[in-house]
Amino acid sequence: MTVKMDLVLDRRVQPFVKWVGGKRGLLEQIIPLFPKKFNNYFEPFVGGGAVFFELYSKGFLRDKKIVLSDINKELINAYRVIKNSTKELIKNLQKYKDKHSKEFYYQIRELDRQEDYKRLSDIEKVTRFIYLNKTCFNGLYRVNKKGFFNTPIGSYKNPNIADAETILNASEALQNVTIINQSFDEVLNQAKKDDLVYFDPPYYPLNKTSSFTSYDSNCFLENEQFELFEAFERLSKKGVKVVESNSDTEFIKELYSDYEINIVNANRFINSKSSRRRKINEVLIRSLYAKI
Repeated sequence: MTVKMDLVLDRRVQPFVKWVGGKRGLLEQIIPLFPKKFNNYFEPFVGGGAVFFELYSKGFLRDKKIVLSDINKELINAYRVIKNSTKELIKNLQKYKDKHSKEFYYQIRELDRQEDYKRLSDIEKVTRFIYLNKTCFNGLYRVNKKGFFNTPIGSYKNPNIADAETILNASEALQNVTIINQSFDEVLNQAKKDDLVYFDPPYYPLNKTSSFTSYDSNCFLENEQFELFEAFERLSKKGVKVVESNSDTEFIKELYSDYEINIVNANRFINSKSSRRRKINEVLIRSLYAKI
């Protein structure tokens, strides 16, 4: 199949992957709470990038330095390839779409257990990454303790594997963006007074059975949440405008009790049983300068 590359781009840019905790359904609630004036923009847990793409679409990031980062190497590799190599990526995804089946899914999923995986090109790795994201259960990026992707196949009838328009739009949005594989605390060395930092970490669990606090081989529990809070405070004290999304739990609300906490409503779709999928609250936390 020939892939048409001269698509008319829609100005509303959207994420090219699904991501646990993604903000697409919350944008109308949270974007109005972001500061209207700021210098540079940093997003250290970029994930699917819904907030970045929305700010870009609305023109809020025009002529600004933008740094997107994440500790997930495969995710950052995907952003870099989409920024620079869309044509070959889309062709590869179309081939995967044509081959898609349960057998093919598990064959591709098992690649990271093999020694040959290290020799794959960045484009081949990103093709695999996006294919698995589009076809796995609920788009749940999950790895085991060895770092191997282990989410089962989803039950989609016609997954949108080779979404050329979304990829091309995302590529355009990323052209002047710095994309880095690094820990969130590196932003402390980068952000300055009047810059905007948006933290969207793996959420603190709502209860003991919550199971999606890890999207690489590391967990993000109390110790990591304390480290994030310390980074939030240090940035705030030097005049950086800091906004953070997190879970609506007593632990988080007590931790950030000196800051403004806004309640937003979200739908959670991660539970495998539809009867347990329900509306829950999340919080959006703002530092003093983030209100301006």
